[in-house]
Amino acid sequence: MKNKRKRWKNGVILIPVLCVLLLTGCGLFQEEKIKLRDLDFTVLSDEKIPEELKTVIVEKGTEPFHLTYSDDQNLYISIGYGQQKTGGYSIAVDELYLTEDAIYVGTTLLGPEITGQKKGAEKPSTPYIVIKTEFLDKTVIYE
Repeated sequence: MKNKRKRWKNGVILIPVLCVLLLTGCGLFQEEKIKLRDLDFTVLSDEKIPEELKTVIVEKGTEPFHLTYSDDQNLYISIGYGQQKTGGYSIAVDELYLTEDAIYVGTTLLGPEITGQKKGAEKPSTPYIVIKTEFLDKTVIYE
């Protein structure tokens, strides 16, 4: 009889402990990204985009894409949102920062209703952005 009570007591303690471990376990293995610093950047016009990168962007056509390109002095981060039904879109850079392991970039596609642009709205468009920043040999994470 004492053996059964001991097992039952162990089960009562063990079940809540397992639940806590399962609920917090996923968070234990996630690495915390600590921002070291914001990165300075320039949004490039079509004329300033390196030809090699421009060629790859054209090849992507109407599909969404994330590209990086470097020339040992600068890092170029390009994000395309794919074909949109109308024109008048723009892209905002929300964040560009460095962590110990990576560069994080976040952008938002702004529609014609937000940008107030009406010209060319009847034609489909393929909005993209090219961001130029300092060369860093890090992986780029798109958020």
